[in-house]
Parts: sequence; C-alpha cells; structure tokens
Amino acid sequence: MSDSPTSTGHSPSGVGAVDAAAALLLRLGAADIAHPGGTLVAHLQRVRDRLTGWGARPALQLAGLCHACYGTDGFPTALLPVDTGRAELAEAIGSEAEGIVHLYGACDRKVTYPGLAEADGVFRDRFTGALHSPGPQLRRDLAELTVANELDLARHDFAFRERWGPQLLALFTRFEPLLSQPAWSDCQMDLAP
Repeated sequence: MSDSPTSTGHSPSGVGAVDAAAALLLRLGAADIAHPGGTLVAHLQRVRDRLTGWGARPALQLAGLCHACYGTDGFPTALLPVDTGRAELAEAIGSEAEGIVHLYGACDRKVTYPGLAEADGVFRDRFTGALHSPGPQLRRDLAELTVANELDLARHDFAFRERWGPQLLALFTRFEPLLSQPAWSDCQMDLAP
C-alpha cells in the first residue's frame, strides 16, 4: 500500500475543508446511519472535536471527521468505495488527510495494532493483504485517530466500555510513545477502572 492517495495533490485546509467534508458526509448519508451516541455524523464530528482539543494538525482533524468513509475493521459500513472514492474524498479534505483516512480504513487491527509503536511494526492492509511499515508520522496519526475513535465509543456506549475498556487501556498503554500528552491523559481519565 502506498502512503499517498490517488489525487491531484489538492490540499484544502481550514474552515473550507471542514465545510466541504461536512457537506460530503451529509450527501453520503452519514446523518442517517445509527451509531453509539446518535448518528455516524455526530460520532465523526466528536472525533474531530477531540483531535482538535488535543492540538492535532489540520490534516489529522479532517481525517478524524472522515475516518469511517471507507468503513473500518470495526465498522464495515462504507460511505465511499475505496477503489473509486479516494479522489472524491481527497478533493474535499486534501490528499494528506485522505491518506490518513485510507490508512485507518485499511488497517487490519489484529495484525497491525500489536506492533504499531515499534519503528518496524507491520501494517496489514485489510483491503489488499499488503504488508508495509508506515513511517513515524503515519504511525502517530493512526494511534491518535484510533484513540479518539475508541474513547468516543467508550464515552457513549457503557456496554462497550465495560466489555472493552481494560483491553483498550492496555492497547493504548502500548501506544503511549506515539500519543500526544492530551491523548494519553484522556486514555487514563476515560478508561481507568
């Protein structure tokens, strides 16, 4: 898997990109899909808000807003087809943010997460089966986005938190070298027994 999407290299940012992403999500039906804490679009916005609160750079914030566009290993509902939707998403949020969304959607969690904090950790693309080792920035992005997503689920779904909270805290403890201080603090606050 390549770290760069198929796009024109367009890199929107700021309010315009957030508005374009929000409009795309609404057009794709994210407001009509049920999700813990309300709808998928509400979850996506909360993940972006959390990343923003942690001081994440704009590309990661935009990726947080669109992280489920291709579906994920834990949420199979895709808003865009991964084979033909990449250019459309890149046009809305920029190629860097789209690359993060693609990485997140393609992540085979069982293979990737155990070694994510290691420099040579293997990433397995669940769409293609390809293996590679992402660079440090992409590993940090994947860790922060994963934490923001799972903490939102834990906060809005008590049964999810009861069932998965201890495993998530153990996983995020392994991710700690990749996480910003605000992200790690939220892990401890939201998942501590």
